[in-house]
Amino acid sequence: MTECFIYDAVRTPRGKGRKKDGSLADATPLHLAKTVLSALPTRGNFDSAAIDDVILGCVEPVMEQGANIGRLAAMAAGFDESVPGFQVNRFCSSGLEAVNLAAAKIKAGDADVVIGGGVESMSRVPMGAAGGAWATDPAIAFPTHFVPQGVSADLLATLDGHTRHDVDSFAVESQRRAKQAWDEGRFAKSIVPVLDVIGVTMLAHDEFIRPETTVESLGKLEPSFKVMGENYGFDAVAIQRYPQVEAINHIHHAGNSSGIVDGASAVLLGNEAAGKRLGLTPRARIVTSYSIGTEPCLMLAGPAPSAQKALARAGLTAADIDIWEINEAFASVCLRFMSAMGITHEVTNVNGGAIAMGHPLGATGGMLVGTVLDELERRNLKRGLITLCVGAGMGTTTIIERV
Repeated sequence: MTECFIYDAVRTPRGKGRKKDGSLADATPLHLAKTVLSALPTRGNFDSAAIDDVILGCVEPVMEQGANIGRLAAMAAGFDESVPGFQVNRFCSSGLEAVNLAAAKIKAGDADVVIGGGVESMSRVPMGAAGGAWATDPAIAFPTHFVPQGVSADLLATLDGHTRHDVDSFAVESQRRAKQAWDEGRFAKSIVPVLDVIGVTMLAHDEFIRPETTVESLGKLEPSFKVMGENYGFDAVAIQRYPQVEAINHIHHAGNSSGIVDGASAVLLGNEAAGKRLGLTPRARIVTSYSIGTEPCLMLAGPAPSAQKALARAGLTAADIDIWEINEAFASVCLRFMSAMGITHEVTNVNGGAIAMGHPLGATGGMLVGTVLDELERRNLKRGLITLCVGAGMGTTTIIERV
């Protein structure tokens, strides 16, 4: 099978996903996606006609993000008209799945150069805008014990015995690491500033970070999902599925959950021959990837089993991974993952994560690939593992290795 290499990875800064004060709220999803796509041929000094496909993750593919934003963004970026594109939705791992699909096309010999990434403008296309049957149709909601993700996060913490102090402490450390990473320029290689139509910079820096956060300040926040769980009956649904739980301890809030932000990502992948033809230097190779389904009520427990499957397929163990990156959807998700994999926070999310910088849904997976690649190079390490929990009970993992 053909090897697939990563030649470049870029992302926009993450802008607050609020219309009133988000710096990217005036940038359409198309503009965000165009920004990262157009950067790749420019940085690599090659003709866009060499790109065989564009695959973009998008969790709410409706309104301004609908109508196949993969193809539309390729056209908006000025790519040769021969470059096709499509969008993919695996909820929160959509961006990583786009990278995995791009790699699969290359490994299978069906393409030479493919861009995988994602986009989400949460200020313009809010979460849940696409609707869907799971939350509304009893035919699927009842047998799967549907509850909102926040209630699932609190259920996860309750099952694992994690306290409010545990999750708040994790969140504070995410903020500290994100600030340090920006202060030391660790993201500089991959950030593409978003410019407006006349070339004025709209945003060049992740604006969601709150470095002043402390455990004490987080302790003043009310749990975000307690009313939803207790007053709207979702706690009872979850306990029906997990009767060993006497009561759900609601400990998650805005400060220890992923932030709502806007952003886009793009990863340039190709085979060895294409890289040589275009004068590109490979930075890493895609070792393997794996997506798995897990129990849908708990929903957020997929990262560990998907990572274990990916490691087994690659003939690796946890000891072979130098840097781990798990999307910080909720603090309890990361705590469970580290425990299940037998790893420490010292090698996990070393530059902070979505609690500090935000989670632009369909774009995040592609962003994390670039974050891990940059950090492997900075530390002169070999392998990294990227994983995300996924709605409806799934997990997606990708392993990369420097070359």
